Amino acid sequence: MIFFLIFIFALFIYIFLKLKLPVNEKIFNEELKISVIVAAKNEVNNLPNLIKSLENQKYPINKYEVIIVDDNSTDSTFKKISELIKYKSNFSIIKVDYKKFEGKRGALQIGIEKSNYEYIVITDADCQPEKYWLKSISNKFSEKFDFIFGISPFYQKQSFLNKIICFDNLWVHILTFSFAIIGLPYSASARSFAFRNDSFNKIEGYKNTTDTLSGDDDLLLREAVKNKMKIGIIKNPGSFVFTNAKETFEDFVQQKSRHTSTSNYYSNKIKFLLGFWHILNLLMLFSPFLFLINTNFIYLFFVKIVSNVVLIKILMKDFSYNFGLIETIYLQIIYELLLVVNYFKGIFNKNKW
Repeated sequence: MIFFLIFIFALFIYIFLKLKLPVNEKIFNEELKISVIVAAKNEVNNLPNLIKSLENQKYPINKYEVIIVDDNSTDSTFKKISELIKYKSNFSIIKVDYKKFEGKRGALQIGIEKSNYEYIVITDADCQPEKYWLKSISNKFSEKFDFIFGISPFYQKQSFLNKIICFDNLWVHILTFSFAIIGLPYSASARSFAFRNDSFNKIEGYKNTTDTLSGDDDLLLREAVKNKMKIGIIKNPGSFVFTNAKETFEDFVQQKSRHTSTSNYYSNKIKFLLGFWHILNLLMLFSPFLFLINTNFIYLFFVKIVSNVVLIKILMKDFSYNFGLIETIYLQIIYELLLVVNYFKGIFNKNKW
């Protein structure tokens, strides 16, 4: 039984290592016309950096528009952004007066309906996309994909909390990207998410994603999978979308538990695979406590620690992270424990936008 569990664990590691395989993407010279939609609520301090990064895209100004939807902010978001984009012909801002859907998806829906182009790209107000972000998305759409998502790391700093958050984000990327590579996409970050407008309409937009207030991107992806749409990833340099991590543990847990709670609405296949993976990891983590029952249990612990260290060292730079050996060991233990905390907190917490 113990060696069977090690075998299953090794299969997961093998799948994750597929992320290291080179991506043979075709290069298309045509720049597709793109609408970038941003839902903003009390983001007056973050949007100037986003606007600057979107202005700096290596993409023809006449081939993309940026629509910022102010979702009833109580700060000076609307006034500030109106001033910043006053002389930018491809930027516009909309004030929400009525929403078809609650929360962020309602604001995004307004932006999508006001968009002029077929290809819709979503990001968050506190993000800073790299300069080849739109070019990479256009290139991927030229391969006839319906939905696309990309890499969205946090800026890595030296604080203990930041290390925890970045390590968690790294594992999120490893899981979501590797599952997508084997044909089982289940989650995408709203910081770098794109789709064809006609594909969005074919699945009736956000209509079937109202199971929970959060997770509009994951549930939209779920509906795309149900409708057998073609889903791709971008992970080439210059296409990352960066943002700052939360600065307090409370804010991080609140954000993470909200995201984790969305997993209750994944497909049964994905829930089984993710559940099995996380339970297996917890069993391996606590296996030393079973040493008195069977001395072979100790192998589970060492296989987990060593395998995870090697895996993280191989993949971390592909997602713009860097962790030392000791950090990789203790952070994976913290990561596993916080998964349990965030899952149960997400069940009982009421989500807000």
